[in-house]
Amino acid sequence: MKRLPIGIQSFAKLREDKEFYYVDKTRFIKMLSEETSGYFFLSRPRRFGKSLFLDTLRQAFLGKKELFKGLYLENNWDWSKKYPVIYISFGAGVHKTEEELRETQDMILRKHAEGYDIKLEEKSIKNRFIELIEKVYKKEKEKVVILVDEYDKPILDNIEEKEIAKEMRESLKNFYSVIKDADEYIKFVFITGVTKFSKVSIFSGLNNLNDITLDPKYASICGITQKELEEGFKELLEGVDKEEMKKWYNGYNFLGEKVYNPFDVLLFLDKKIYRPYWFETGTPTFLIKLLMKERYYLPEIDNLRAGEEIIESFDVETMNITTLLFQAGYLTIKGYKDIFGKRTYYLTYPNIEVRTSFMDHILNYITKKPEKKAESAIELSEALIKSEIEKMKEIFHAFFASIPNDWYRKNDIEKYEGFYASVFYAYFAALGIEVKAEDVTNKERINLTVRFEEKCYIFEFKVIEGKEKKGALEQLKEKRYHEKYKGKCKEIYIIGVEFDKEERNIAYFEWERV
Repeated sequence: MKRLPIGIQSFAKLREDKEFYYVDKTRFIKMLSEETSGYFFLSRPRRFGKSLFLDTLRQAFLGKKELFKGLYLENNWDWSKKYPVIYISFGAGVHKTEEELRETQDMILRKHAEGYDIKLEEKSIKNRFIELIEKVYKKEKEKVVILVDEYDKPILDNIEEKEIAKEMRESLKNFYSVIKDADEYIKFVFITGVTKFSKVSIFSGLNNLNDITLDPKYASICGITQKELEEGFKELLEGVDKEEMKKWYNGYNFLGEKVYNPFDVLLFLDKKIYRPYWFETGTPTFLIKLLMKERYYLPEIDNLRAGEEIIESFDVETMNITTLLFQAGYLTIKGYKDIFGKRTYYLTYPNIEVRTSFMDHILNYITKKPEKKAESAIELSEALIKSEIEKMKEIFHAFFASIPNDWYRKNDIEKYEGFYASVFYAYFAALGIEVKAEDVTNKERINLTVRFEEKCYIFEFKVIEGKEKKGALEQLKEKRYHEKYKGKCKEIYIIGVEFDKEERNIAYFEWERV
């Protein structure tokens, strides 16, 4: 039995030790080499295999044929040609000041200079970088390959401190501008990161940079397809419900075949327990703060629409939540339409892991009492199973009561009907059950529909002042929204929930079985 390469990003280590599983992605190296442009950019979420692919590129250009034995590239590459490689990664550590970033840049340049037995004499980081490229070219008598991994990490490390983030961006912009200036010495460039900044803001002048992020033929350059999973890990899949695994971890779509996050695949096959492995490696606290600050209606996340400029371009001054959610991997492409020469993308959660975990973290952030929230989630599951509607009321009333007053003061959203609806949505979504917001009927839209087993729970939400009811339940009865689910659910419950904006809790919770 081979071993799972959990946490290994070195292609050489994987191939030198033949006991590791490896999904062959080397055909993409051949494809890249045949493109007109030799300059490429790829954006993918964290832990998606970017670093491993970059290291695979490095070994191919260095001419390490022995590492590619039995792989596609072994017989589809000119191994007589070897190129010097400058490999830059900002993945290690956190840079909190521009000075720390310069120290890292200088260390990277010195390390390469020593490796090629070159002495750097320039003082500034930018000039030392171009000096390194030129001198390596002249010494090796071959054009240089430049590989940059996690190019944006110093910016993302400081995303909550805008001024520092902007300083990092300008410093990196100055650093990367060398690539344009050194074009005559360069053979190939490949840059990877999580976010995609506009070329103007960080890759100024690199007009020939080929962005393959949403190029269909490179859709599975990182990640694992269903076919790769079933062929490459066949013996480990014995006894595994493949459809359930697909629901949990597959679903990332970059305009081609959907893929799994490799980190999830390796951890799940190792433990055979469904857990949010990828999500747990980095809690998106900043994103959650931004969602709350901008009064984001959480149910909308299930079915967002965005133009190309929204999902493709990110910048510090104009941070867009949809852009962040997509580029960071919390949303993926469900489909798209081209209208009048412009493309509209439809976005949704990629899988169960992301949907349930994201909602779970939002609830933890709001209440600051994750243990209490977890206990309530168990009680809510039991209430759904037993159709105990009054129990649901108690659970949600207790949850709103547990939110610290200071939290409301900072966010000022107690008058916002969407906030209360968002909490209900997040709770049900975190359980992994079917939840539909703004559910379309032949009349109007249902605020929230929850389907569990053969039961339907239809909610209408209102915010009131004082004790004056707005008739949420009466509206449900009058509009007869439930008729949409006649014949689809054996039990249908309509539930009107009205919130007192002063008390910041449920004032009326009325229901009927229809």
